[in-house]
Amino acid sequence: MDELPGGLYRVTMPLPMRPGHVHCYVVPHDDGLLIVDTGLGLPDASELWAAELAHLDRPVTGIFLTHFHPDHLGAVADVHELSGAPVFQGRVDAAQADLAWRDENWPAVLADWFTRHGAPPHVTDELVEQGSVYRPFIRLVDAPALLDPGAMLGEWELVAAPGHADGQLMLLRDGVLIAADHVLTRITPTVGLWPQSRPDPLGDYLESLRATIELAPTVAYGGHGKPMHDPVGRAREIIAHHAERLDFTASALGAEPCSAYEVSFPLFGAELNPSSRRFAVAETLSHLERLVIDGRAERHVTGVGDVATVSYTAAQ
Repeated sequence: MDELPGGLYRVTMPLPMRPGHVHCYVVPHDDGLLIVDTGLGLPDASELWAAELAHLDRPVTGIFLTHFHPDHLGAVADVHELSGAPVFQGRVDAAQADLAWRDENWPAVLADWFTRHGAPPHVTDELVEQGSVYRPFIRLVDAPALLDPGAMLGEWELVAAPGHADGQLMLLRDGVLIAADHVLTRITPTVGLWPQSRPDPLGDYLESLRATIELAPTVAYGGHGKPMHDPVGRAREIIAHHAERLDFTASALGAEPCSAYEVSFPLFGAELNPSSRRFAVAETLSHLERLVIDGRAERHVTGVGDVATVSYTAAQ
């Protein structure tokens, strides 16, 4: 556990995949402490958290989940059982967590999604299997307390940060931003388009980055990497990065229709494992749909219903 200014602590939990770690935070909350995110529910998660909680000099009075990705909420049941503290989660995010981790039909929905966007059958099976790998390491709690952007959790304001996840929420107090995966040092968070998500996640993300600039936090603590002492500058860098990626995506399109799966190869390279390809296709889709909205690309749907396929061309 690392001590941060202002009575905050950072707890770094291991991940078996890149980037190899996730940061959780312990922040002041009412008369106790609030744990922000819990890491992946690996077999030793309860043991690791028990050791961390033993260092605290005040009771844990709440657990807050920033978003539903496995490395951020997988061990929430373990931390809840150890501390007895209530769990808080965004309303939109909790619904997506149930969909992704409790709905038995979700793998079939994903399979149809990747097929619709050009992945061949043998690749679709690999992409869906990669998503299912995490399910044994997700231990949710029933009926978390649901919150909305703008609400207060103790002295912390909940700030919407859609893009990386539709319902991602950050915590803000006195210029300190617990940023989850909204802004990160060195790497940019994945912004993908998935089934049953908002239709323009990249547009949402760019808008939420602009909102971050307006908030002007003085420091941001992300889910990965080092603290950001110029989060406004980092937000501007990420906006510029996506402008370049949109230009590159547009340059990959021509008169011949291409699927998102096909376009993901010039954007992200051919040498990706199934897990990385899965995210590459979703992120390619978010950029293609943003280009369509901007009038720089055209979307084409061939067929109807479950057998429809989607492709894209440069705007005429």
